[in-house]
Formats: sequence, C-alpha cells, structure tokens
Amino acid sequence: MENKGVLSCGVVVVRRDGERWLFLLLRAFGYWDFPKGIKEEGEEPLQAALREVKEETTIEDLEFKWGTGYRETGPYNRGKIARYYLAETRSSEIDLPVNPEIGRPEHDAYRWVAYGEARSMVAPRVIQVMDWVGGLLGLDSPGGAD
Repeated sequence: MENKGVLSCGVVVVRRDGERWLFLLLRAFGYWDFPKGIKEEGEEPLQAALREVKEETTIEDLEFKWGTGYRETGPYNRGKIARYYLAETRSSEIDLPVNPEIGRPEHDAYRWVAYGEARSMVAPRVIQVMDWVGGLLGLDSPGGAD
C-alpha cells in the first residue's frame, strides 16, 4: 500500500450572526487556520476532525447541514495533507484548553470573522477550501460581500 503521507483532519466551523456567516479561526505560530489535527491510527477522518475540534475549542455541537463532503489542500509541511469538512455551531464562546502533551494550549488566539476577512487571513493553501465553503454557503466570490 502506498504511503500517502500524513492526513490532518479538521472542520471549517461557522455560525450565524444575524444575516451573515462567521468563521472560527485559530492562531498558532503566527498562522490562522481552522481547527484540525493528525488522524490517529484506526480513526476515521471525520471522527478525527470532530475530536480535534473538541480538543482545540471545546465545541461539540457541530451540525453537518451540507453533508460530510470535504476538500483537501495540496501537500505542505513535508507531505502533510489537510482535509476540511464544513459544519455549523451555535456556540460563540469557546475555550482554548491546555493540551496535556505540551502543557499549554495549542493555539494562542481565536477569532470569529466574516468570509472576506477569513479568506484574507488563512494561508494560501487554504484558499481553495474557503472558495468551496463560500459556494456551499452562497457567499459572493472572493473579495465579495460577507
């Protein structure tokens, strides 16, 4: 069996704020991204994504209104691939709990931001994921309205 590299699984977490969608971004090492982490042995990718969101943000009320389709990034960081699902939460307050393995939270900040701002904050490898999500949510094309 061919080694396809490491799979990191996460969720683009969105919530409604009136008429607009807000996106949850987490910051680590100066980069903004969605909650995600490495799939463990024997774990299904969606299970890994749910586990990572809970571990990194304490959010557990994810609703996959658009199904469980996903988009993956191209390889980065020595062949790692990130797979993102889209889900809605009603939670607005989150925690950045301490990861017992490293003795501190994995992320140093979080923000709920509108589509255009989120798209401008994420790494270039995540732009195609943002465009996919924007299409599912019926948002304007890049640089468009929030």
